[in-house]
Amino acid sequence: MKLTPDAAGTFAIAPTPFHPDGKIDEASIDRLTDFYAEVGCEGVTVLGILGEAPKLDAAEAEAVAVRFVKRATSMQVIVGVSAPGFATMRALARASMDAGAAGVMIAPPPSLRTDEQITGYFRQAVEAIGDDIPWVLQDYPLTLSVVMTPDVIRRIVMENPSCVMLKHEDWPGLEKISRLREYQKDGSLRPLSILTGNGGLFLDFEMERGADGAMTGYCFPDMLVDVVKLSKAGQRDLAHNLFDAHLPLIRYEQQQGVGLAVRKYVLKKRGIIASSAQRKPGSVLSETAREEVDYLLSRLARVDKRADLELRSNAAE
Repeated sequence: MKLTPDAAGTFAIAPTPFHPDGKIDEASIDRLTDFYAEVGCEGVTVLGILGEAPKLDAAEAEAVAVRFVKRATSMQVIVGVSAPGFATMRALARASMDAGAAGVMIAPPPSLRTDEQITGYFRQAVEAIGDDIPWVLQDYPLTLSVVMTPDVIRRIVMENPSCVMLKHEDWPGLEKISRLREYQKDGSLRPLSILTGNGGLFLDFEMERGADGAMTGYCFPDMLVDVVKLSKAGQRDLAHNLFDAHLPLIRYEQQQGVGLAVRKYVLKKRGIIASSAQRKPGSVLSETAREEVDYLLSRLARVDKRADLELRSNAAE
């Protein structure tokens, strides 16, 4: 089923699992996909910024996308297709959709500066991949250095009907969500799904500002699922209590340069991927950093037993 503006819930941003020698770990892709489905994710986004997509060649990227799509029978899969050139973008987009993906995600290249450059780029991107492919606009100025105001986002969405979702990860960005929802109320912006990223760092209040859910890769996507559901059910205190318990680990994982290493380390400890390896060049956690993460997990486990990985390990023996 193709992606629509009604998409909501939790779409996990999947890391790309590798063996220590840098080869793609297909068995871990399968386990990771199954895990996301088991914990209640509505979708999975692959080959995002933290999916190490730039480290894959074109054939590898297509193979990874197709494997996730084929495995995720109960979830929608969005494939990141951002690339320096439109030919590469088109090839991956068409191959992913042919395999059964729900849509694709496009991020602006860092060279864009003016509003005209930004809106012009996305018009060209849609021309390249075809206007029959639903796509997600990624707004991540902290990493991409491209600033899109609410007015620019509205213009992109209104000029390109195949844009059905915004991946919102501006910081600060709560007012941006409110402004976009105001545009929808006054009729100047058509329906648009808004899912939020930034490692989940502001998910608690983003949901209250009108987000439809989360699209991020925090190492406990099951927590994201719960917070989204509690928020939608109006159980504000329960949502914030659970979120607050995870916030120290979310903050630690948000560090630039080592965030993916933390994420993969915890996913490995959870038994979901076989190795925490990144394809080179990549960061490696020091022994001190691993001890700090273990300490945060032990504290989190006092509130959320899913973080009690020692208990999980003992139960498996």
